[in-house]
Amino acid sequence: MPDLKTRPVVLGQINGVFGVKGWVKVFDYSRERGGILDYPRWMVGQGDSWKEVALIAGQRHGKGVIAQLDQCSDRDQALSLVGSEIAVKPEWLSPTDDGEFYWFQLEGLAVFNLEGECLGTVDHLLETGANDVLVVKSKKDRLIPYVPERVHEVDLEKGRIIVDWDAAF
Repeated sequence: MPDLKTRPVVLGQINGVFGVKGWVKVFDYSRERGGILDYPRWMVGQGDSWKEVALIAGQRHGKGVIAQLDQCSDRDQALSLVGSEIAVKPEWLSPTDDGEFYWFQLEGLAVFNLEGECLGTVDHLLETGANDVLVVKSKKDRLIPYVPERVHEVDLEKGRIIVDWDAAF
């Protein structure tokens, strides 16, 4: 399995076709609908099979996004892409500010409390509106708010997060 520095970062999925000229409907995972259109090149595929494709045009449309991709000029070609994920290479992402991280960077990190007890690993994150939440998997699953009062340190090099959280919770 590729590491985080080389593994494509999934930003959406092709979930339908639009018209007869090869346009596709896209389910955009970005926090703001249409954010996926900020990238002029996409990786399209799944698992270990990715193909780099240029984004020719795209726009927000209804509750989703529609896009025209290079070398996809008719409905049949577009249909063949339905179900494919859309990703970008990690180096295409904008740099984060100090103390900020992309969610994919936190997934898989070990979580320890202030007493040094391992609480598990970050499986994924949830967006609740008020704040993001770490979903920590172990024998006992935990939901830990991703807020400064609870998350004291994120160390990507050591692969860990230090939190103020009781192991009994």
